[in-house]
Amino acid sequence: MSEPAPVALLRDRLLGWYDAHRRDLPWRRDPRPWPVWLSEVMCQQTRVDSAIPYWRRFMAAFPTPADLAAAPLDRILGLWAGLGYYARARNLHAAAQQVVARHGGAVPDDPQAFGALKGVGRYTRGAVMSIAFGHRLPAVDGNAVRVICRLDRLTDDPRPPRNKEVIWRRAAALVDGPRPGDLNQAIMELGATVCSPKSPACLLCPVADRCLARAAGVQQALPVKPKRKKRRTAHRVAALVRDGEGRIWLGRRPTDGLLGGLWGLPAVDAPGPDGPALRTLGLEPDLDAEPVTVEHGFTHLVWRVHTWPARGAPTGGEVEVWRAFAEGELPGLGLSGPSLKALRACGVNLPHRRGAGRR
Repeated sequence: MSEPAPVALLRDRLLGWYDAHRRDLPWRRDPRPWPVWLSEVMCQQTRVDSAIPYWRRFMAAFPTPADLAAAPLDRILGLWAGLGYYARARNLHAAAQQVVARHGGAVPDDPQAFGALKGVGRYTRGAVMSIAFGHRLPAVDGNAVRVICRLDRLTDDPRPPRNKEVIWRRAAALVDGPRPGDLNQAIMELGATVCSPKSPACLLCPVADRCLARAAGVQQALPVKPKRKKRRTAHRVAALVRDGEGRIWLGRRPTDGLLGGLWGLPAVDAPGPDGPALRTLGLEPDLDAEPVTVEHGFTHLVWRVHTWPARGAPTGGEVEVWRAFAEGELPGLGLSGPSLKALRACGVNLPHRRGAGRR
């Protein structure tokens, strides 16, 4: 066996397996465009099991694109807090407003129109258009990349554009037939539950006998992954400062950029736990105290945040607005992960949240 398996054979087996073994996910019970779109945005860069409770809360709060479009960004980010990659939430909010303005509040059944919405890329367009509307468009996520690289024994790095196109062409050929949405989901489902990165369960795979990588005994080595670059560490000095009524001062970051639109403690970059650096924000740190240090990892770097008790009211800095909040208001805010960790470490009673519960 040295040639890729015929499309018809793969389609039949994948769809048969999907019908028998697909997970019972809430948006699969309700494959209307808006629930499907929301699920696809949430599940990008997030595990399905982690996304489900967020999806349920969002659908309860915003049952239509118009409901999301009319909501303030603070509320949206508050409900999103913990999912990470907050640009997804900001883009979805903007896209919902475009749906209201351009399409009367209905998700357009037109790949070009849908693809023109804020934050809708090639994958999201293919997933929503195929699942909700039946368009024969591929949807290639990381799971699909892994399945196709192994099936066809693609030994080059799949990330360069030229190699990426090879994978998308194979996916396009597979989806070109009846039930395109189910076919896309079958490939991704297979990658998520059977064709896993480290220990693929080949004995459970419906296309194992047509897998070129398995035939060569190299399935665990594919797809090729370059070595990850070590994340750099950056220091931040933060302040836990209260107003005269005991409320905690927070600042909301600009909408664009890292942690855009989220609330956080007054903080500045520093070479280390340099408390006096907080004076640039109009604050006076208590240098007789010891700072509380937490770490928070991003894709490309790690923040080491040193939090000092301080006095005063913050001014300036890299925020859009400063405001003091009672502790009881904090759980409902779109609070950044680093600040949530710092507040918890400083003894403020806040609930654990995905991605921000450890020091």
